[in-house]
Amino acid sequence: MFRLWARTFKDTRMIQDTCIEDSSDDTRTHKIFRALDEICYQFDLGKPIWLDKTIAEFKRHDKARFTQDNFIETIDFDYLEIQVIEED
Repeated sequence: MFRLWARTFKDTRMIQDTCIEDSSDDTRTHKIFRALDEICYQFDLGKPIWLDKTIAEFKRHDKARFTQDNFIETIDFDYLEIQVIEED
């Protein structure tokens, strides 16, 4: 089972969160992108852009923060954080 936890924060407080589960036999990368699509749908957000620093942070810690720099439209929170909490 693959699980990805997503949270939005504003002024150091968590505004909303969700956990996406994926039990398919797909690759880890596909699971992450599919989970991020579902998160954006649930939170009514545009898809964030993976900047080089975001990719490096995710590779290093299995956790990434998407700030205003990662979004084309304006967001009403400080950042979206995703974290892998369980892998096959």
